[in-house]
Amino acid sequence: MNTRYIKNLISLVVVAALAVACGDDLTDTNINPNEALHPQPDYLLTNAIKASVDTYWGVDNNMNSTLLFVQHFAKIQYTDPDRYRYTNTSFESTWKGFYSVGLADLAEITTLAEESGNDNYKGVALILRSWLFANLTDLYGAVPYRQALQITDQLAPGYDGQDVVYAGILDDLKTAVELLDPEGDAIAGDILYNGKIANWIKFGNALRLRYALRIADQAEDKAREVITDLQGKPIISSNDELARLVYSSSPNQNPIALNFETRNDYRVSRTMIETLRALGDPRLPVFASPTETATAEVYIGVPNGLTNDAASDLGLAKTSKPGSYFLRSEAPGVVLSYSEVLFNQAEAVEREFITGDAEALYEQAITASLQQFGIINTTVINDYLDQPAVQYNAANYRESIGTQKWIALFGQGTEAFCEWRRLDYPQLTPAVNGVLSGKIPVRFIYPGSEQSLNGKSYRDAVNVQGTDALTTRLWFDKQ
Repeated sequence: MNTRYIKNLISLVVVAALAVACGDDLTDTNINPNEALHPQPDYLLTNAIKASVDTYWGVDNNMNSTLLFVQHFAKIQYTDPDRYRYTNTSFESTWKGFYSVGLADLAEITTLAEESGNDNYKGVALILRSWLFANLTDLYGAVPYRQALQITDQLAPGYDGQDVVYAGILDDLKTAVELLDPEGDAIAGDILYNGKIANWIKFGNALRLRYALRIADQAEDKAREVITDLQGKPIISSNDELARLVYSSSPNQNPIALNFETRNDYRVSRTMIETLRALGDPRLPVFASPTETATAEVYIGVPNGLTNDAASDLGLAKTSKPGSYFLRSEAPGVVLSYSEVLFNQAEAVEREFITGDAEALYEQAITASLQQFGIINTTVINDYLDQPAVQYNAANYRESIGTQKWIALFGQGTEAFCEWRRLDYPQLTPAVNGVLSGKIPVRFIYPGSEQSLNGKSYRDAVNVQGTDALTTRLWFDKQ
């Protein structure tokens, strides 16, 4: 045999052996000693809740979009978003935050729960999964749903219309509640309800009520079926049971408080402040801060849609920031309140889905909202309820419920945006210098990443739903 050939062969064997040895060493070296080798459901649950509520209450999903649309907030600097100037990157973080973090973690929890047989983890994950998919369809319309998160099978998941998504959510929520057992296996990592499964059952049922009404104008029979089935079942029934994440100090502070630590771009909208002032609403000093420079009005809101120059002319010191309630690091991130449940029950009575006293439920809802924000004086509450402008109008329940729910949802941009579109009240005036020909946005546009990475599914969805524009009305938002 050729001596050169033998030498080359030996060299190749040595190199191969060294490569294997180095590979083993590198594998060992690249193991993070501080990272769990196997995912733990408690850590995943904590992260899913924290990341999702952060996104829900955060800048892109809340302060810089939905809170502007519904005129809870307005911009005093960098005002383009308040004039509805957005690009296909503006809503990227909401999409990725819900899909890539929250839903991905919940999918892993579900797998682990099925392996361990812990139905309480599975039920909680399914409730949160339903809430996140509802947020996505509430905001964008058609979204990847049935084929979502199937990385090994569906790299380009198809979109499902809102009729499919809401129906699936309602079915999943019913399944989730049936899985939950307060006497069953314990769960850990629950920073929403501290492992109290009875409260998760109430939250799940409250979400069923919310989304049944969401589709009531388009799918009345389904809405009636769900709400009828809810009768007699446990549901959120006090402010102690509302679904909220209580924040703490840095780095786990409320997203609004976090933003105001380094930024000064937002003020309370003039629409909100003047509505509260006209009603003598005791929530005004909770929702808004006095102007830093003393003014006769004390609270001064900013009109939505000002140019940068016009906003600058108003001045930072002579306009009202959100109230100290919202600027505290530990301010709660509410997901679903007791007052919302009562407003929803009042509407269900008016729609004759259930029996009851709609006016009494409406007044209880306002009372619950006042108490949620620290207003507990009975005389103050009763005086407010007795005002003609606050009293319930059964002839136009949409206006009464819509206006008071809009107030009660202050800070919860996504839900306020949904209910404003669905109930058509209060009747808001579009941004003064808006760029949408006198219209207010009624949806988010899809992120540019979907156009580039999931182009065919994106185009198919747009062809069915309508132009990918801020003004394209969604299925649930029936005129």
